[in-house]
Amino acid sequence: MEMKDFLKTSKSVIHDYIVENSDKNEELPEFHIHTVWASQTLQNNKALLNTTLSDDMYYESTYDGDKGEIYVDAYKRAQTLSRKV
Repeated sequence: MEMKDFLKTSKSVIHDYIVENSDKNEELPEFHIHTVWASQTLQNNKALLNTTLSDDMYYESTYDGDKGEIYVDAYKRAQTLSRKV
């Protein structure tokens, strides 16, 4: 799958996930989905994506070129670590 098609499909899946899992009693604010990192190796793609929502979520999208399937994992940030180097 071409990278632009992979990212477009990934963002669509993530958008639908967010809308379907949002609190139906609260209005969902307008948000954007950004690609943090993306890579293609042979027939496979992988990307890390984030949104402009303040929910501490990020998403990992993987395209399995052998099976023709996209998998999206949703993660919630547990903690941010900071260290001087």
